[in-house]
Amino acid sequence: RQIEPAFHAYGAARGTRRLRLDLKQAAGREVLERLAVRADVLIESFRPGVVQRLGIDYPALAALNPALVYCATSGYGQTGPYALWAGHDINYLGLGGFLDCSGRDADGCPALPGATVADSAGGGMHACLSITAALLQRGRTGRGCYLDVAALDGVLAMMSLHVDKYLATSEATTAGSDLLTGRYAWYGVYRTRDDRFLAVGAIEARFYANLCRLLELESFAADQFCDQRQPEFRQVLQRRFLERDRDDWVNLLAPQDTCVAPVLSVAEVAADPHLAARQSFTRAVHPRHGEFPQLAPLWAGVARPARIELAALDQCEAILAESGYSDTDIARLLAQDVVE
Repeated sequence: RQIEPAFHAYGAARGTRRLRLDLKQAAGREVLERLAVRADVLIESFRPGVVQRLGIDYPALAALNPALVYCATSGYGQTGPYALWAGHDINYLGLGGFLDCSGRDADGCPALPGATVADSAGGGMHACLSITAALLQRGRTGRGCYLDVAALDGVLAMMSLHVDKYLATSEATTAGSDLLTGRYAWYGVYRTRDDRFLAVGAIEARFYANLCRLLELESFAADQFCDQRQPEFRQVLQRRFLERDRDDWVNLLAPQDTCVAPVLSVAEVAADPHLAARQSFTRAVHPRHGEFPQLAPLWAGVARPARIELAALDQCEAILAESGYSDTDIARLLAQDVVE
């Protein structure tokens, strides 16, 4: 089948090898068990109850490898009334309060986020942090553990400012009601003359004063938190920003402690000089698809390589051989469609 050249280099797959197992066959479960004996971490993303039915749940595999860190990732968690619901990023953001606190589209509906916030941060980073902590604990105790990681739980943690505020005061944050959700004109997004956008976040008094001074709007300088003046200030800000192109405003305001930055398209992100200076991009080299640019690894403290050699993901036979299977055994498993 045809695969996009960049597919093998996406951050979700980079540096991984893959084989497929038919876990409904006993031989497939045996392969997984053999892999689990040698593994530090196992991550599964089945619906709750599936791994139990297959016989590859944490108790079964921990009996073979007590040091195994077993991470079950799901949308809503392994327990609770919603555990068996099907879901995607937008669903977890909706249930966690994120969408209701976000801006509104032209029809007044909560706006779609431009990234998989729940999957990547609420679930993925949540899982990474939990696994890292579990491995640190294992280094002290010698024993692994079971992790129930839900994307929804991660969204809830990201919403802690608003949720904790409500729990403590019964004041509910919605779109437009709070500093971070659009209550104040100096924290928002504005259109510029060239039909691009600026992100303005002048929260601190000094930054706000600088913004008013550079925009020649000192008449609003004393009223940063005056709710009555916010609609007027928002209109004035928008009119002022429409007088120049986006990058002209960025050049004037961003270096002057105003908390102003451009809203970049993905294409502009890829060409941004600051990100280039931060070595945010690298060259990926694939054995079949050749060389192309990609994001560099994220981790702080790790040197960012100028080039990344990408192996093909599908390495079924190599993985099985490393797990002790003979050529005859591998041929048999392939013939019986146990592995792929």
